[in-house]
Amino acid sequence: MKPILLAVHEETRDLEMIQRELLSRYDADYEIVCEQSAASALVRLDLLRVAGAQVLVLFAADEMTAMTGIEYLQRAHELHPRAQRVLLIPWGNRSASKPILRAVSLGRIDRFATMPGRSPDENFHHVVTELLRDWQQQQHGTPTVVTVVGERWDPRSHEVRDLLQRSGLPFAFHATDSDEGRALLHQVQRPTGPFPVFIRFDGQALINPTNEEAAVALGVRHSSEEGVFDVVVVGAGPAGLSAAVYGASEGLRTIVVDRETIGGQAGTSSLIRNYLGFPLGIGGAELCSRALDQAWSFGAETSVLRRATDLRADGTDRIVVLADGTELATRAVVLAMGASYQRLGIPSLESLVGAGVFYGGGITEAQAMEGQLVYVVGAGNSAGQAAIHLAKYAERVTMIVRGGAVGASMSDYLVTLIAATENIDVWLCTTVIDGHGAGRLEELVLRDSNTGKARTVPAAALFVLIGAQPHTGWLPSSIERDQRGFVLTGENLLPASVTTGAAAAAAPLA
Repeated sequence: MKPILLAVHEETRDLEMIQRELLSRYDADYEIVCEQSAASALVRLDLLRVAGAQVLVLFAADEMTAMTGIEYLQRAHELHPRAQRVLLIPWGNRSASKPILRAVSLGRIDRFATMPGRSPDENFHHVVTELLRDWQQQQHGTPTVVTVVGERWDPRSHEVRDLLQRSGLPFAFHATDSDEGRALLHQVQRPTGPFPVFIRFDGQALINPTNEEAAVALGVRHSSEEGVFDVVVVGAGPAGLSAAVYGASEGLRTIVVDRETIGGQAGTSSLIRNYLGFPLGIGGAELCSRALDQAWSFGAETSVLRRATDLRADGTDRIVVLADGTELATRAVVLAMGASYQRLGIPSLESLVGAGVFYGGGITEAQAMEGQLVYVVGAGNSAGQAAIHLAKYAERVTMIVRGGAVGASMSDYLVTLIAATENIDVWLCTTVIDGHGAGRLEELVLRDSNTGKARTVPAAALFVLIGAQPHTGWLPSSIERDQRGFVLTGENLLPASVTTGAAAAAAPLA
């Protein structure tokens, strides 16, 4: 049975218009089902659930007699929790947008769209095709650049999957003990590894390559390093990519380098809803991929997996030194290195990083959490986004919060959405003190800071998002930093009259 798009509308003329638009574009690959009442649609959805059918998108009119469109979509969601819910509003009825957007923020619907008003209605199709594209990407339906075969719970396998996902490279992963994995390893004559094994789209195999070897082989570097740059941007997260866009758009010769890959911490976020211009949110990796394309369109160069190790002045030029010895000469340097997630520092859990313990938002591992008990440590926006995304797959997600509330450090829309998500628990005044597992995480030891009592709980995975440590240790001492290592700028810098000799030397490098 083909995947299903199901629409409900009580007005015959409007339902016929929706049906015509859906059939005209999607009939070849999807089954189009239309119902004229919420009650009949729910009956049909229940039958489809029993039959094991895959319902991808649910469309519902905003106003119906027996129940509202939002109420219907909530009930439909209980039958098909993976289906995307689209509320259809009359064309031009922007007055309803505020309560509808509120419904989005509460997780009661996923999108809204105006009713098709003409044929073809490309605005309507834009929403539909975006949803279908997202579904297809989750199914790895796009051609892959590389296939990785590795041990499922090996930290190195997790590392390379995470880098590939954040780099926006379509890839497939097969465990070494799967039928597909064994067949591929036999094909490249590497049945015993060492792992992971990369198999490129053209059949070339890379056996446990370093990150740099993989980057070169997969073509993720696009840099020309000759001559003097106008701007070198260190860091390829949203801030660094923004700097690259602005610099290159002004005709400045610009290059972005990053110790890891495109996106920084934003690349690990499943959905960013408070970024200007995306009222319904955008995935962090997609946001950064678009920013990268924009920077490229203006001629900016990029070079990832290139760690900066030093910065010095050479007359009027600045020299950025990379780990491989390459020196980039430039007239200006933008420091946008961002930060990495702070570590728990618990030896038993650090030994399981990549094998059930993960630092970051869990984009790469989320689907593997199907039906599992998952824990998220942290109370910031990144932790909230991770919990919401993981809740789509896990049986239950528990947020472990050291303080007595989440509202002080998390945006209100996330606090509200977490409270509205039935399979997310929040345990306040709780800390992780230990964990165990044979080869992978199996249980956590938690302490209640109010009572001092410890308890052991089963756990399939732990996602840690407890603050950040800046990547500034490589900078020369002449660049001032605060006690936590963050670079001081603007009014935070000491006045020149009281600056030490070392701090005064920072001026040429600022």
